[in-house]
Amino acid sequence: MDLGFGSEPPWFEAVLSVLAVWRLARLVARERGPFDLVSRLHVAAAGTPLADGLACVHCLGVWLAVLPAALLAPGWVAGLLLWLAVAGGASAIELAVGERS
Repeated sequence: MDLGFGSEPPWFEAVLSVLAVWRLARLVARERGPFDLVSRLHVAAAGTPLADGLACVHCLGVWLAVLPAALLAPGWVAGLLLWLAVAGGASAIELAVGERS
């Protein structure tokens, strides 16, 4: 799928996907978000099984990586591999730059 960046190499969209998934997962799990929207989401999910997933950058990365993998991969095997690669890349970035608990 061409995102309209011109004649970028094929791996460029995968790298952008890793960075975007990490950023969005980090925003939802660790930040308040614009206008406290993410904080409100966490309050609304409190006490539900969704609450734990919203607090984990790595868990969110797995679910958020589904969309770019589905859009970018030419088939289901490539999509599965790209899904795991994007989620793993986002998780690796979080491990490299995230706070230690």
